[in-house]
Amino acid sequence: MKAKALKSLCLVLVFSVACPALALAQDAESLVKAAFDYMRGKASVSTATMTIHRPDWQRSMTIRAWTLGQSDSIFYIVEPPKDSGNGTLKKGGEMWMYNPKVNRVINLPPSMMSQGWMGSDFSNNDLAKTDSLIKDYVHTLEGSETIDGKKVFHIKSMPKPRAPVVWGMQKLKIREDHIFLQEDYYDEDLQLVKSLTLLDIKPLGGRLYPAKWRMQKAGVKDEYTVVGYEKLEFKDSLPADLFTLSSLRNPRF
Repeated sequence: MKAKALKSLCLVLVFSVACPALALAQDAESLVKAAFDYMRGKASVSTATMTIHRPDWQRSMTIRAWTLGQSDSIFYIVEPPKDSGNGTLKKGGEMWMYNPKVNRVINLPPSMMSQGWMGSDFSNNDLAKTDSLIKDYVHTLEGSETIDGKKVFHIKSMPKPRAPVVWGMQKLKIREDHIFLQEDYYDEDLQLVKSLTLLDIKPLGGRLYPAKWRMQKAGVKDEYTVVGYEKLEFKDSLPADLFTLSSLRNPRF
């Protein structure tokens, strides 16, 4: 009986240590998924201005975008005229780009997903904002703070074994009302590469939403890209045929 009692006690001690850690992991997973769903919605239509800033030049372009579910999106450049019609389609795990000047669609290999979109600090994958953060990472709650009267959770996201991802780690700040405030991206050596800061939270598309997204490389002061939302509408659904190669070649803006 003593041996059985000792075994039971050991099991209790093991679960008392493991369960809080498991609960924290589950809480972090839930926070990230809820924030992702809140920010992306079931479907959306938006117009935004992307401004690429460098020490000796700056240029802006207007982008029209549609998203559906967690992984499908299509967006086009509307202005300036010289870039108008350039489009990008993200469907599931694949991505294509269309150049109207040569009337050519290019299927981007995984190796190009981390490259800057149209010379910006946002990668092709950043702009598509896919569900890789949910599927390919394990999230841990590291702590919290209070900003402007609202609780902000600090989360560390580490890639799952053999996950097809670029980043060796991400660190997130998510507000208690499911609004992303910051995403930090680290390489395989866990060195900070760039940071996304989400600013100017205000009513947009029927909910509170950060109207300004600023991506900046680590250690570089005067190089950054800002995406400013001008219009945003969340919808219950969008036509599936919108997210096709045929649609990519024939912009609907």
